[in-house]
Amino acid sequence: MATWRELIKVEMKRNKDTWTKLVHVTDSDLDREFYDGYGAVDGEPFTLWTRKYVYFPVCYDGAEWVGSVRRDPCAKRTAHVGC
Repeated sequence: MATWRELIKVEMKRNKDTWTKLVHVTDSDLDREFYDGYGAVDGEPFTLWTRKYVYFPVCYDGAEWVGSVRRDPCAKRTAHVGC
């Protein structure tokens, strides 16, 4: 079981980003627990913006996690999401 808030924190840590840089988050319950393992999609949709990144749900074969991209153009390539 997981929550989007927990999974967002993991992705933010990878990006060296923090909640203090939050700009906006869609009206979503980031604290609702859901099964993030393989099977059916259970987490509700969300989009979250910080000063430097945009965070969003990713799914492959029912497993769910958080992906992110830079908000501004940069030279960093984005790999396939969900592969």
